Amino acid sequence: MNNGIYYKQIKPDYSLSDFVESFWVLHNDSENDKVTVGLPDGRIDLFFIQSEGQPFKIVLLGLGTQYHDKGLIPAKSLRFAVSFKLLAVEYVFHESISDIVDKGKLLAHDFWDINLQDIHNFESFCESLSQKIKSRITKEIDIRKKSLFDHIHEMHGSITVKELSEKVKWSSRQMNRYFNQQFGISLKLFCNLLRFRASLEHIARGKLYPELDFTDQNHFIKEIKKFSGVVPKELFKNKNDRFILLSSLSTA
Repeated sequence: MNNGIYYKQIKPDYSLSDFVESFWVLHNDSENDKVTVGLPDGRIDLFFIQSEGQPFKIVLLGLGTQYHDKGLIPAKSLRFAVSFKLLAVEYVFHESISDIVDKGKLLAHDFWDINLQDIHNFESFCESLSQKIKSRITKEIDIRKKSLFDHIHEMHGSITVKELSEKVKWSSRQMNRYFNQQFGISLKLFCNLLRFRASLEHIARGKLYPELDFTDQNHFIKEIKKFSGVVPKELFKNKNDRFILLSSLSTA
């Protein structure tokens, strides 16, 4: 990224791969605020934010199901973040996030004993957070839940609830109850979010036609516009790098 925006991502080690998608840093070192569009991506984000003239903040964002076109990265701001997979909700956070769909909540300033001094060196931050996350995983993952998420991620969301039920040996009703209670959305919607996220990776490479299980081109365009607010061609242009998620995928 440019215009004073620095982005870097680090993947977790294998022992955390069921719970953490990535650690990342986003630094706006310029004198200007950066206007952005937030896109849903099927993950939850834990932010550690330092902005010039503002108190240190720790924020947990729940699952996003729609785009947000009024995002802002303040000038002279630094944010370290952890993007979690959904299994982390039960096994790392130990509480439901069903009440923060499409929004976030401010956490205690000393959440997980992280403070302002911990967000200066990104690599050290990743190591420290990895240890804290590992210490919070106190029980084995339910085999059905692990299998469920393995299948969904393997197919990039292009799988029906019925197919998942047959593969995991878990009724559709039970799976949907689990999703609604833990995450605040249906299983089908989550699959659609992952399919959208996977499509972004294709669009970032200039592939403006469906690579996944969409009915046809019109269905593909409709779904992309539903979750991003624009058609695939406009996404690919990514004027002024306003789609931060897409910009990060194109440089990955």
